[in-house]
This record gives sequence, C-alpha cells and structure tokens, in this order.
Amino acid sequence: MAIEIAKKSVHVLRRALLRGIVTGVLSRWRWLPASSLVVLHALAGCSAMGQNVAVIKEGVPASPLSVDPRSWAVDASANELLALHHTGSYLRYRMHVIDDKGDRVRDLIESKDGSVARLILKDGRPLTEEEDMGERERLNDMLTSPSTYAKHVKNDASGRKIADSLLKLMPDAMLYTYVPGQPQTGKNPNSLEIVLDYKPNPKFSPPTATAEALTGLQGRVWIDAKSRYVVRMEGSIFRGINIGWGMLAHIYPGGKLVIEQTHAGGGRWLFTRFTEQLTIRALMVKTLNVKANIETSDFQTIGPMSYQDAIHLLLNTPLPGR
Repeated sequence: MAIEIAKKSVHVLRRALLRGIVTGVLSRWRWLPASSLVVLHALAGCSAMGQNVAVIKEGVPASPLSVDPRSWAVDASANELLALHHTGSYLRYRMHVIDDKGDRVRDLIESKDGSVARLILKDGRPLTEEEDMGERERLNDMLTSPSTYAKHVKNDASGRKIADSLLKLMPDAMLYTYVPGQPQTGKNPNSLEIVLDYKPNPKFSPPTATAEALTGLQGRVWIDAKSRYVVRMEGSIFRGINIGWGMLAHIYPGGKLVIEQTHAGGGRWLFTRFTEQLTIRALMVKTLNVKANIETSDFQTIGPMSYQDAIHLLLNTPLPGR
C-alpha cells in the first residue's frame, strides 16, 4: 500500500511539471514506468494538439519582453490543455523507456479509443520468441476482453482530469520572470524562444492535495514565441513537498526533472525526452528512489482507427532485427 501511494505521489509531481506549466502527459499509458502512473502527459505524452483546434494567440509580439511574463504561461497552458486531448488527431511513434525495470522500446499507436503499444525491443536487443509470445497474448487479451482495455481507458481519463486541474492552476500557482540572453534550444530555428524562470507564488493556496506538488517546484522554461508551446522545461525540487500534510507522502528536495518537446507534424506537439530523479517517502515509512529516462521518435501522422484495429496493426508489423 505504501509503495502504491508513493508511486501515485511521484505521478502527481510529474503532472505538476509536465502539464502544470504547459507540457505533456507521459503517464497516461499503463505500460510506462510505475513511477509514471499519475503526475505528466501533467508531461507526458505526451502532448499534442487536435487538428481542428486553433493555436492560442499564434504570433510574436513586436516587443516580446515588454508583455507581462505571466501572459506567456497563460497562453502556453491554454495550448497544453488543447494538446492534452488532441481531438481528431492521431500519431504513431516509438517510445524508449529506461528505468529500474530495464531498457524497453515500444511501438505506440493513438486510436480513437485510446493508446495501445507493443514491446518491440528489450535491453537493446530483439525480443526472444517467448517474450514476443507473451506480448502477443497481452494484446490479444485486450481484443477478447474489452473490459481489460476499458480499465486502461478509465485510468487514462483519471490522469487527464488531474492534468486539466493542474494546468488551470499553473498561471497563478507560479511567479514568472524573464531570463534574457539564454541559449536557444534550436528546436525551431525560425522562431524566437522566450525563456522564463518560475517559482511558487507565496500567495497561492493549493485547493487540493495534488496541487500541493506545485509548492516545492521551481525551474526554467523555454516557450516557442510563435506557437506558444513549451520546447524545454527544467524543474527542481528545492524544498520538501508534503502530500496530504506529509501523512500520505513526502517528496525530498534535490529531485530533478527535464522535458523537451517538438512539433511532430500535422499541428501536433509531443514530448521527445523526459528525465526524472526523485526520492519520495510514503506513509512516513517506505522510501523510494525513482529514476527514469523516456524518449520518443519516429513520429507518423495516421488516420482514426479503433483500438482493435490499432492492435491488429501492431501485431502485423514485423519486429525490428528479425
């Protein structure tokens, strides 16, 4: 029980970073690391914009640094709310996860019903026949038992709800200041990047236990000035964070989180890298050290399909290295 609460607390913190200030859901899929089961894509995603939704206030002001820095966070947060749901837009891509469970690469497809994924590489090598058989059985179980997939979708919806609430809080939960003269990431060479430092607003009172995760986070964010999406975000836990007054969990200072995202085509933005290093104590008893590195690549825009069709497509795709 303590371990599960600790995992959920880390998930909350991740959403505070990833979606909290403007970027994607990473923890919306059950095959992500255990530490990702609830916070990104407050990051990640995750993160992508629906094809039929206009970008908030697209364009660069004549004097970008003359506007209130908070306005960039407001616009970026609004964009990420749209991105979180990406209505009518679907991608296929690879997700590479390295954590305490090992090194895995999965082929992931977004369907109309939710995302599905197939393990294709493990520890840098092709799957054995036995490993591939187990993965095929898992996916076929989803086809024969819709309730199994429905449970996954329900967990996804719960994570999105948390992300929604934190995104709406971020413009007021943090104080933002310009940091001129910083190196640009170069993600979009044709657009200026606005660099902001953020830290907790002392006047902010967390309305929920999950929102308490925002009170010990500070860092720096790079926002594409034209699209008003986050391209990079760094966060650090500069003081201890209590979840439920510390009775449920305590996140120790010194933790680090970094996320990078890019335009994945078709108006979609998605994270390309997320790293975390956190130490958390659950129920004042169990302490966990959480480390993970997640990368995405090989983005393809695809048409809408059911989760069943997505699974069939995954199963019919030859594995790499064979």
